[in-house]
Amino acid sequence: MASIAATAFFSERSIRRARLGAGLVMFVFITLHLSNHALGLISVSAADEGRRLFLAIWRNPLGTLLLYTSVFVHIALVLRSIYLRRSLVMPKAELAQTILGLAIPLLLIDHVIGTRVAHALFDYRDDYETIVRTLWITAPGNGLRQAMALVVVWVHGCIGLHFWLRYRPWYERIAAPFLAVAILLPVLGLLGFIEMGRTIAEPAYEGFVDTGRYSANINARYASDPGAQQTIRLIRACLYGSFSAALLLVIAARGRRRWKERVDQITVSYQGGDAIRVPRGFTVLEASRVGGIPHYSVCGGKGQCSTCRVQILSAYHDLPPPDKMEQTTLRRINAAADVRLACQLRPTHDITVVPLLVPATETALPANVQETSPGRERDITVLFCDIRSFTALTETRLPFDIVFLLNRYFALVGNAVEKAGGRVDKFIGDGAMALFGIGTSQEDGCRQALSAAAAIVRDLEKLSRELSDELSAPLRIAIGIHTGPAVVGTLGYGRVRSLTAIGDTVNVASRLESTAKEFEAAIVISEPVAMLSGADTTIAESREINVRGRVLPLKVFMIPSERADELLKGKD
Repeated sequence: MASIAATAFFSERSIRRARLGAGLVMFVFITLHLSNHALGLISVSAADEGRRLFLAIWRNPLGTLLLYTSVFVHIALVLRSIYLRRSLVMPKAELAQTILGLAIPLLLIDHVIGTRVAHALFDYRDDYETIVRTLWITAPGNGLRQAMALVVVWVHGCIGLHFWLRYRPWYERIAAPFLAVAILLPVLGLLGFIEMGRTIAEPAYEGFVDTGRYSANINARYASDPGAQQTIRLIRACLYGSFSAALLLVIAARGRRRWKERVDQITVSYQGGDAIRVPRGFTVLEASRVGGIPHYSVCGGKGQCSTCRVQILSAYHDLPPPDKMEQTTLRRINAAADVRLACQLRPTHDITVVPLLVPATETALPANVQETSPGRERDITVLFCDIRSFTALTETRLPFDIVFLLNRYFALVGNAVEKAGGRVDKFIGDGAMALFGIGTSQEDGCRQALSAAAAIVRDLEKLSRELSDELSAPLRIAIGIHTGPAVVGTLGYGRVRSLTAIGDTVNVASRLESTAKEFEAAIVISEPVAMLSGADTTIAESREINVRGRVLPLKVFMIPSERADELLKGKD
């Protein structure tokens, strides 16, 4: 039992959570620190008053322990991740975050010594007037360095926070305000520091310099005692030396491992014919990056998405089994047994794979065109609709008459979808696809789709009555609605690109539209849609149908056109 608990405690998921938790503690610290600096725009005394609250949080025994532990844990786990990474080829944002993170200790060690260490050992009062006077007047070079350090820490933290939050469905709603805060807070903090420096440098400034407190502070043992200075130099050398030694140790360990692995390599082959030789222990994603093979990995190889998934074309039964995190992701997308996450699979023998989401290389795109977005997986609701027997209705009509009819039909579908809060994805012939719940909850998406479906049925009947003299038969609609996970992203080529969705949820919705035609129903919705929307299923006929590509039958509800408006009665 103890071994199981220890395994869970030191699992990769637990280690990542520890690194994230430590990073969040430091991010809160820098946020409050910059906010305190921003009070300098009011006055030096206002910044010192705010500093009392700041110190109350971070200079009590608990706050100090929490902060120092977070710093050491975060640095140690970052160095560990650098060692474990088999290839240093990585996306630009991740590379920038890593470089900025490694620069932070080198930029901040002197500042920590001049404040925390000096205060703890020599009773040095690191108040705003002393620190700003030192960094603005006495040693402006150090002041510039500390300003740079604040920006580096803040940017590093914001990148990490973005990586953590970007898969949350609600993140898009706060992304713009978050970006505004991310830009404004360091600007206000630096402006506060500059304003305090200019104020203190004024000859007429009346701080507590005339009371003798400033002189007493700068002439304290920290600044005047040769023994204290020797102690400070020793501490500085130890901190710089320890971090540098740890970094060099990681680099040396990586070099030693690489030297040993030169004789223990495997081949990762791709369906297109490429073959990459990598040391045993590399992930398939790392092999792709080493070989320059285009390979999606929206989450950066952390196992938090499925965009890097590959199908194993060779023997897969004797590959290392997926860990808990990979199992969760694969189970969520109903992956087959031969599908694995490239960022988590470390093959022990030669394998052949095919990435299931293949990005176009930049050389295949026209100049000055951005690459299409791989998107992200989210729970959405998909609606497909189609006019029944449209070919028979239009076979005797002139082409321009058909265009007129289709435009009227497209207008009523688009209007119904947009009024309900959805997005028209595409029109194909007399069919249409619409997406709901992209910026809202899955429950709201289901209700929006049902509201749009009822409006389409109602408006199409009205259009049919208007054109009854010109039509050989009334217009009848077939609508299928399903909800579930899908990858939503921008797909296409050149200028012909649009936001769309792909995945099993889209396929099922399309097949439900065909089911509506087969059973002469106006609307067919899946059981998940009915449950999440709270629809009144007593007005519908329920069936279990077999959907191609799914093992288990799917329960659906079939609604006739005359009852479509009753689906959400009492839910609006």
